[in-house]
Amino acid sequence: FFSTVTILGSLHKYKNNLCFHFTDIDNSGYVSDYELQDLFKEASLPLPGYKVREIVEKIIAVTDSNKDGRINFEEFVSIIQELKSKDVSKSFRKSINKKQGITAIGGTSAISSEGTQHSYSEEEKVAFVKWINKALEDDPDCKHLLPMNPSDASLFKSLADGILLCKMINFSQPDTIDERAINKKKLTPFTISENLNLALNSASAIGCTVVNIGSQDLQEGKPHLVLGLLWQIIKVGLFADIEISRNEALIALLNEGEELDQLMKLSPEELLLRWVNYHLANAGWQKISNFSQDIKDSRAYYHLLNQIAPKGDGFDELPIKIDFSGFHDKNDLRRAEYMLQQADKLGCRQFVTPADVVAGNPKLNLAFVANLFNTYPALHKPDNSSYDLNLLEGESKEERTFRNWMNSLGVSPYVNHLYSDLSDALIIFQLYDMTRVPVDWNHVNKPPYPLLGGNMRKIENCNYAVELGKTKARFSLVGIAGHDLNEGNPTLTLALVWQLMRRYTLNVLSDLGEGEKVNDEIIIKWVNQTLAKANKKTSITSFK
Repeated sequence: FFSTVTILGSLHKYKNNLCFHFTDIDNSGYVSDYELQDLFKEASLPLPGYKVREIVEKIIAVTDSNKDGRINFEEFVSIIQELKSKDVSKSFRKSINKKQGITAIGGTSAISSEGTQHSYSEEEKVAFVKWINKALEDDPDCKHLLPMNPSDASLFKSLADGILLCKMINFSQPDTIDERAINKKKLTPFTISENLNLALNSASAIGCTVVNIGSQDLQEGKPHLVLGLLWQIIKVGLFADIEISRNEALIALLNEGEELDQLMKLSPEELLLRWVNYHLANAGWQKISNFSQDIKDSRAYYHLLNQIAPKGDGFDELPIKIDFSGFHDKNDLRRAEYMLQQADKLGCRQFVTPADVVAGNPKLNLAFVANLFNTYPALHKPDNSSYDLNLLEGESKEERTFRNWMNSLGVSPYVNHLYSDLSDALIIFQLYDMTRVPVDWNHVNKPPYPLLGGNMRKIENCNYAVELGKTKARFSLVGIAGHDLNEGNPTLTLALVWQLMRRYTLNVLSDLGEGEKVNDEIIIKWVNQTLAKANKKTSITSFK
């Protein structure tokens, strides 16, 4: 070993190895995004949380050499070497350019263009263009923009006036934007800016992370920002009905001995995986554990299509036969193409090409499967009614507002279920950070939690979250204890979350007012003055 590298390099690698295994708390040989921040710190390269979140996707795209969506030791060493190198911008640019399907662009400002490197996936751009073309093909307000050419940069130009973005938000979440608020004719720089700000605010309202994205970025068509926002908007629409409260047939996915509340805690991604494996089990085929490595040979997709294809049993339902003649083709690309031809019979060829399937692109394959589910779920709600129907009520508008607010700030992991996802308080600690309440992260228990005593560690986190709220944030938390958050008590959890959101909003307003302290009285006064200037006779006296 020492004959092939310098002594100094070996010592650095040895140190990084110690850091890696120290931080790999579950001894899996890999690190997750929440472990990555500690890992950088141990390797003498401390980075703030937001910066780690910003580079996670870039790391996966560029450095994840075996494309499994995780970071192992060798990949981590290459990250450290890149980040510590004096020529980091040049070497990072070269590493991106070597990746097939990755387009690299320099910084877009005079200051940043020398040392900044952004990248985006051509495959994702093509997939998103085709999806938008199909989704909005009949919209008269988009005739001047569609269809877009997937092979050029027309996507970034077409989104510049904000109309397409607003339309896609309404396609994913109907009635989010009042159509009358969209400027569609005789556009000026001012009305275009209004459209883009409307789109960004609305994207935030449905749970998209829009931190560090401005209307100018979209107007200039910065590819990495445009595609990142588009994917979030598209995913919101694809996942909208993959929720038990909105699709009770998903109860059929319950495993033997599993309670309904356990199934309801699963994320849409986990439910999709459960759905695929449900049909694969019925087909007598082996289960899959991801939408990347396990689907590369297309064979699982063949069996899934065969299971969900209409059999002609229903009224006016025509059968669709899935042809397995390409199933045994020895060439992976040809087999994937034959499989997609069968998916096309169901009208579900969107998002992936044969190359995307064979490459195991997790994002596009997830979208492909979600579209299959939304079109042909092939599930039937069980006849017995032994389930607690109160669990199926779904979230209230208030709960959805809080959950989308959290997600719009980029908390990790994504909040799919408000109460169960806050049960270990990790999201609450991130919100404290964002609302300028100091958190001692050394005092926080981090996942994965052990089977024995794991819930006790979560309760310890919740106790600390309540303590911070009372002592540091000075919230009113009378009668609220850590176990209330852990158990997901709706009233008491919302009491804390509401005060967090209020504090965040007041901080934003204070920043806009150059540090002037903002309270309810100042906001009410501003509202009434604004109404008066617009010759409105209405006014408000409080927010109650």
